[in-house]
Formats: sequence, structure tokens, C-alpha cells
Amino acid sequence: MADETNNNEATELVGDHVETVDVSKHPDPSIPVTDLSLADIERRQSHPVPWAVFIVAVLAAIIAPYWLGRSLAVGHTQWLITHLNLFTPRGVAFVSWTVTLTTFTGLGLAVVESRNWLWRIVFVVGLAAEQFIAGLSLLKLNFWYSTYVVYGDSARLPNAANLGIIAAGVGVAVYAVVWVGLLILIKKDSPLNVLTRSWASFILFFAIETAALLIVLFGGLLTAV
Repeated sequence: MADETNNNEATELVGDHVETVDVSKHPDPSIPVTDLSLADIERRQSHPVPWAVFIVAVLAAIIAPYWLGRSLAVGHTQWLITHLNLFTPRGVAFVSWTVTLTTFTGLGLAVVESRNWLWRIVFVVGLAAEQFIAGLSLLKLNFWYSTYVVYGDSARLPNAANLGIIAAGVGVAVYAVVWVGLLILIKKDSPLNVLTRSWASFILFFAIETAALLIVLFGGLLTAV
């Protein structure tokens, strides 16, 4: 049997003679000795209260801002028209697209960086802002009817806001399809596998989102609805 020393060395019989050889040192345990089971440890680290607060905040960010925006659109239409006329349709579309993109980015990073609550906060704040804009612009599938009834000849501005939100959403959908397709089609040992790296994923995401925005801004959609 080897005789271990304090220098991570041991003497053992090698062939017909004794030699001193290096041996690995057993690391110190990272988990202290405890009578708790693994389930008990995970339960203590789960922190259900912050998660409950986060879920409530998400629900509030979905419901309250949309209701407020819709109430302003219906009850203070002329005031909104006066202030919205300070902007161009392209500017409104860009703002709504940016807010929605920030929301999706915060959600994605919250999933990737699950231990970092900063991105969850970004997601909730962005979601609230996006829902407020959606409420102001009466966002739904056939929004152009509602916006014309409420805003009249000034409907092009809320329509532009809706198109910005929809562009960001369509961009996310296209990105998801392309990303899953790359994961399925590209072999792990292929040189094209670099396209599945995280940094390439972010570049692809923003490239698709930018293309969606450019289609809205310069593709004639702002004048079509």
C-alpha cells in the first residue's frame, strides 16, 4: 500500500524497487456535512416568494398598462391626437419596435442568465411599456378598423405603432424557426456549427429583427393600413 506524505507524494513498489510518485489530493468537500436531504437543500434554495412576486408583476404588466392605454385612447382621443401628431409614422413604428425588442431581449437573457434578476426586471418594464403602447394603438388582429373608428384620419400613427410591435413579434417567430432549423440540420462536426454558438445566435436575432423593421419602415406597410 502506498505511504502518503504531506507533499501529495507516496512511496510504492514499482517493478523491483520502491519509488516516490505524485498522487492526487482529495479536494475538500464543497457541501458541508448535514442531515438534510438533497430535496430539502433544493427546497431551501428555491426562493418561492421572489418568483411569486415576479409572476404577479408579469400579470400586472400585461393587464394594467394595456387597460390604461386603451382608456386613454377612448376617453382622451383628441388629447392623444394632438401629442401624437408631433411624431412621424416611421418614428412611432421605430419606438414601438424598440420597446418590443427590448421586452423580448430581456426575456431571452432572463432565460439564459437565470440567476440574474436584472433581465427579469428589464423584461417586466419592457412588457409594461409594450402593453401600454398596444393599448393606446388598440392592438388586435384587425386593428386598422378600430384605430380608424377612434382616431379617424390620424389613425396612421397608432397603425404605425401596431406595425412596429407586430414586426418585432414576427421577427422573433422567424428567428425561432431559423434557429431550430440550424440546430436540426447542421452536424456537430460541421464548420457551419459556428452558427449555433450563442454569439452567433444573438447576431442572427438582431439581424432578423432589423430586417423586419426595415420592411415596415420602407416596404410600404405604413401607407397600406
